Amino acid sequence: MKTLREIPCGQTITVVKINGNGPVKRRIMDMGITKGTDIYVNKVAPLGDPLELTVRGYSLSLRKADAEMIEVE
Repeated sequence: MKTLREIPCGQTITVVKINGNGPVKRRIMDMGITKGTDIYVNKVAPLGDPLELTVRGYSLSLRKADAEMIEVE
């Protein structure tokens, strides 16, 4: 299974599962990233961190470490 970190710019993917636990997982879910959500990868910073995403119609930046916790298809 791929993680959000591995997705290149310009692709839309669907969240399958969010790994991790505690406050980090809760923060990701509070940003609107939940199972079944479509995410468009807008940009990736030159050094690969952070990622700029479109989730539920708004833009969001996410660190690579956090993106690695999100399994997508």
